[in-house]
Amino acid sequence: MKTSNALLFILVLLYINASTEWPTHTVCKEDNLEIHYKSCDPQQDFALSIDHCADIATHTFNIRAAMVLRHSIKELYVKLDMIINGKTVLTYSETLCGPGHAKLIFCGMKKGEHLYYEGPVTLGIKEIPQGDYTLSAKLTNQDHVTVACADFTVKNYLDY
Repeated sequence: MKTSNALLFILVLLYINASTEWPTHTVCKEDNLEIHYKSCDPQQDFALSIDHCADIATHTFNIRAAMVLRHSIKELYVKLDMIINGKTVLTYSETLCGPGHAKLIFCGMKKGEHLYYEGPVTLGIKEIPQGDYTLSAKLTNQDHVTVACADFTVKNYLDY
């Protein structure tokens, strides 16, 4: 009996180590707007939630985000790609943390610290583009190491 339990335990550990994909999480799903995400970092997932899906279409909405940092953030850069039918149609990048660019409260956090943010976010866009598409987001630090990355699936049928 002990041998079969040990074998089962080893198989579970091997299965967990062999799995390289994180589950798909639902950010929000209301009426004509759905947003899901999956971490594209094979070593780390993170948590993200939004109070109300419809609030995203306004200028400011409330989120909750959490993760344990695997890398320090002296500088932080974001790169976003909008992908439709497998083709990148729009790319955006910005410095979020760095000399003279401390836009986020977690700029300067160290490896191993728990990043948690609950509060308002303003995207600076007037509306979310309609249709089905993927938004690929990647955050890298001063060493060009991935701090976090995710692929967001957006299905927007809102009529503005």
